[in-house]
Amino acid sequence: MRYSVFLFYLFCVLLAPQVRAAPAQQAFSDWQVTCNNQNFCLARNTGEHRGLVMTLTRSAGAKTDATLRIDLGGLDAPSVKEPEIAPRLLLDNVPLKLDKQRWQLTPWHLKTDDAATITAFLKNIQEGKALTLRDGKQVISLSGLKAALLFIDAQQKRVGSETAWIKKGDDPPLSVPPAPALKKVAVVNPTPTPLSHAELNDLLDYGSGRMNASQCSLDPNRREVRVTALTDDKALLIVSCEAGAYNTVDLAWLVSRKKPFTARSVRLRLPFTPSGDGSEMELMNASFDEKTRELTTLALGRGLGDCGIQTRWRFDGQRFRLVRYAEEPSCDNWNGPDAWPTLWITR
Repeated sequence: MRYSVFLFYLFCVLLAPQVRAAPAQQAFSDWQVTCNNQNFCLARNTGEHRGLVMTLTRSAGAKTDATLRIDLGGLDAPSVKEPEIAPRLLLDNVPLKLDKQRWQLTPWHLKTDDAATITAFLKNIQEGKALTLRDGKQVISLSGLKAALLFIDAQQKRVGSETAWIKKGDDPPLSVPPAPALKKVAVVNPTPTPLSHAELNDLLDYGSGRMNASQCSLDPNRREVRVTALTDDKALLIVSCEAGAYNTVDLAWLVSRKKPFTARSVRLRLPFTPSGDGSEMELMNASFDEKTRELTTLALGRGLGDCGIQTRWRFDGQRFRLVRYAEEPSCDNWNGPDAWPTLWITR
């Protein structure tokens, strides 16, 4: 009997449609949804929440891997005198009780990963107007929540299945496509021979020449040349070119380590096209992490650092390939760069 059940399960998995997940990020009134290339989706409220945010995540596939959390905080921590939020939580000014057996409750953080609890909670609040705190100014607007949930259902191909949050149907959980295979970008030459003193000086001189010959507007006194050993025969040369209040645009080249130097411009091409943008990225606030062997960029939306785009790239022997792309379009004092939602991940 167990063998027959296993064969049926395997048959269903093989028949499940394979999805090539296209990264997506979209706003629905006061809610924002981000789904990455693994069809992992994250939704949260944005706008004038004053530090009270509900975040919902869900993985692709038949399993009901999801989490729901309500947090008070953001880039600025709550006052130590701030009371616990669970007893003060209101739905349209009516107390909202949470089952302590199903929720992890701490003073400013509420979390559950119980699928049935999440489904029931969403059903209870999705037609409401707002979650608030008694005697507080914080607010989680529910305008756009239902549309955001439907977007996740559609992105993960759950519409019409038992696992859908909005448009449920009779299709079994195994009808939902699994997450695509996670792409791998291998590290080439992870421990290159360090640059000798002579190599470093020669490359810095070469970089200074490149910088002086460029059409960059940055004051020469503020320009910076950085050189890193990329492989045993190539170096990465980064030169600052343009600068604003909190962003610096860099230029970069792959340069041979021995004279006569040959150089090729570094171009960062995305494997997908973000909404409204091209697939080629500028090197903004670029740096090279010696430990991870990754080139990183950080384009800040404003000086506070709560919105923008952060990327990581790995050299495959020929070019830099995208390892991680995270974007936070909502400048609402909630997350720093390392916590921005991802649209692309690899291993």
